[in-house]
Amino acid sequence: MLNSFEYPNLSREGFTKTSECDRNYNCIAWAAKDKKRWWWPVESPMAYWPKNAPRKVTLKAFTLAFKSIGYSACPDGVHELGYEKIAIFALNGVPSHAARQLADGRWTHKMGQDIDLTASLKAVEGPSYGQVCRYYRKKIDK
Repeated sequence: MLNSFEYPNLSREGFTKTSECDRNYNCIAWAAKDKKRWWWPVESPMAYWPKNAPRKVTLKAFTLAFKSIGYSACPDGVHELGYEKIAIFALNGVPSHAARQLADGRWTHKMGQDIDLTASLKAVEGPSYGQVCRYYRKKIDK
């Protein structure tokens, strides 16, 4: 369960729970809209990672992973009509979490093996995930 030490901003910022716990996917998969696989750049039969991205926990590897599904870097998380955005968090320069922007501009997060929730980016920043360090976007398919 989520605790205030790991996510000190959640209670102040507020959030809406949008699903129960599900161990089949993580935040990276959730950002990529994949609820069937656990995305992480490790050699494991339990983990998926795009073939064109190195299996390293680096911002470059995450950039290439999201590029493989149509995303490109963008300067910020400001909502843009016609685009879907992803925010990457890093803790001490190491990728730790991803969130996906919803059509109304809010952000959706998968909290590890825990719940999915809707909350601001600031709400999950802190000692567990660090801060947002990169944004990506892609055109929404019509």
